[in-house]
Amino acid sequence: MKEATLEVNGMTCGHCTMSVEKALKESEGVLSASVDLSSKKARISFDEGKISVDQLLTAVQEAGYEAKEL
Repeated sequence: MKEATLEVNGMTCGHCTMSVEKALKESEGVLSASVDLSSKKARISFDEGKISVDQLLTAVQEAGYEAKEL
């Protein structure tokens, strides 16, 4: 198991955080994901044999938000 923290930009409300969290949790290999609006951070635990940080970033981008690894 590996952990990553992403900075997520473009979130403005609780619905935004739920959208990002859902996109991450639905990605194969993600064990847990927690998104915080005030800090604009997503913390993800994942199986690096099934998903990469780049794929996590893509999942956030496909949900309509900008992200980068911290």
